[in-house]
Amino acid sequence: MKLTMASSPHSHSHKSLSRLMQTVILACIPGLIAQLYLFGTGVLIQLILALVTASLSEAIIMRIRNRPVWSTLSDGSAWLTAVLLALSIPPLAPWWVIVIGSFFAIVIVKQLYGGLGFNLFNPAMAAYVLLLISFPVQMTTWMPVSDLLADRISLTQQLSVIFNGFTSAGFSVDQLRVGVDGVTMATPLDTIKTDIAHGLTVSESMQAAIFNSWLGQGWGWVNLGFLIGGLYLIKAKVINWHIPVGVLASIAVCSAIGYIAAPGTEPGMIFHLFSGATMLGAFFIATDPVSAATTNRGRLIYGALIGLLVYLIRTFGGYPDAMAFAVLLLNMAVPLIDYYTQPRTYGHGVNK
Repeated sequence: MKLTMASSPHSHSHKSLSRLMQTVILACIPGLIAQLYLFGTGVLIQLILALVTASLSEAIIMRIRNRPVWSTLSDGSAWLTAVLLALSIPPLAPWWVIVIGSFFAIVIVKQLYGGLGFNLFNPAMAAYVLLLISFPVQMTTWMPVSDLLADRISLTQQLSVIFNGFTSAGFSVDQLRVGVDGVTMATPLDTIKTDIAHGLTVSESMQAAIFNSWLGQGWGWVNLGFLIGGLYLIKAKVINWHIPVGVLASIAVCSAIGYIAAPGTEPGMIFHLFSGATMLGAFFIATDPVSAATTNRGRLIYGALIGLLVYLIRTFGGYPDAMAFAVLLLNMAVPLIDYYTQPRTYGHGVNK
């Protein structure tokens, strides 16, 4: 009898790979809708650019490798990578940012290692870190929610900014970011981090218009959207609960301890859980079946260490949101985690 070994991802949900990928993409819709409503249609423009670039990149590299194009594209893995990357970058980032990132994620991180199942790192997060390090200004220029802007930005203005750098009236992204109070706004995580570094307390920092009831304006809804989608993935048995629980529990415990130890400089558990890419990372990124831990005990450890790194980098590091760095660092540790968390083989170690 001939045995055939298949590469990861392995699934026990009795769904095809393409169906699994489609389900994950559909589960992103609540978070995507929240981003569209709060930050404008630039999110959709970035998504289209990412999908087109990822599809073309995968098709070209398959042609070069003399592999079937459509069967590879139709598994949906490249499209899921494009969606996750597009949801992670600022909506008004220049068009070439998402093009470079999508190309790097598919060609370098995924296909250079042999394609789906052989990549060591999460492609979307590897591309995100490349972009963040290479183009820090463009990658950190997030708009405040639409309600805080001095003027609404139309679709044509957003298209002009993304492809030309300025609106038809000559306004740059920084000028568009000016809120109703005449102050250029940063993200809630960045605002807290900067204010604390300048000697302000958390309570003083949260007096800014960008905050609402100890949460960043809009970001709580975005994270709630991804939480809903993530819970659906667990219910549909597309992902296991271990990694998300590990990530969120670790962040919650660390931030609660930090708040007890230094309430003046620690925003607290709810803020950390519903800010930045916390829910997107916990349910959609850290759970990547190829680059994540594979045993249940290993998944809990893997998730908990990601949560710990997210909290430490947010609190003491140089980047306000640390999900991408935490995931990539733990991707490197997966072989070690899997090695020490493999269940004991039946009969192993029994004295005869």
